[in-house]
Amino acid sequence: MIEITNVLKKLSKKRLVFHSEADFQHALAWIIHEKYSGFNIRLEKRIILKNKEVYFDIFAFNDNKAVVIEVKYKTEKFDTKVKNEEFNLKAQGAQDQGRYDFIKDISRLEEALKTGCGDAGFAIFLTNDEHYWKASTRYLDTADKAFRIHDGKTIKDKLSWKQGTSAGTMRGRAEPIILEGEYILNWKDYSNLEEQKGKFRYLLVEVNMATSYNKAGNGRKQSACG
Repeated sequence: MIEITNVLKKLSKKRLVFHSEADFQHALAWIIHEKYSGFNIRLEKRIILKNKEVYFDIFAFNDNKAVVIEVKYKTEKFDTKVKNEEFNLKAQGAQDQGRYDFIKDISRLEEALKTGCGDAGFAIFLTNDEHYWKASTRYLDTADKAFRIHDGKTIKDKLSWKQGTSAGTMRGRAEPIILEGEYILNWKDYSNLEEQKGKFRYLLVEVNMATSYNKAGNGRKQSACG
């Protein structure tokens, strides 16, 4: 099986920072391709879940195993140069929506594995925005308190916005998220350019759910995987 922690460690030696989420996605897929040549790699893999089209960032598979990966890359404003390459990152803000979207990724990975589209799933969040990994002293009073993903937090069961959250904040994200698993969140260092906002950390959540089709030895449901 693919060891994502080792993949990220190898990637961090080659790429300290990325221009965009797509840049991170491509670089991560390339390292997986190099390290696990026996796996086929697909980007933006289309899967039908609950009669809806869902596109997963990275889909790695061989004859026996399939791994589904979702990535998030959220940034604070940061300008730097690495090996004569300039990086000009924007302050993306909207951390409450970023947190919701990441947990939604975990929920979708659970559903993909239940449907038979993978043997393991990984949700990866890479950022230089400390608001994601640090616990605010007032986070229990915020609209997104259930979706907070700071270091040491446990997420499970049904997660909803605080009552009274504005429609603008919840636009496109109003539905509660239901998790079948329980996840203890553990942030790790990725890179440090020793500049203000130059510290990047990542959160890795592994989803690994045994399903009946695996136990019965019936193989992966090709119709569900597109």
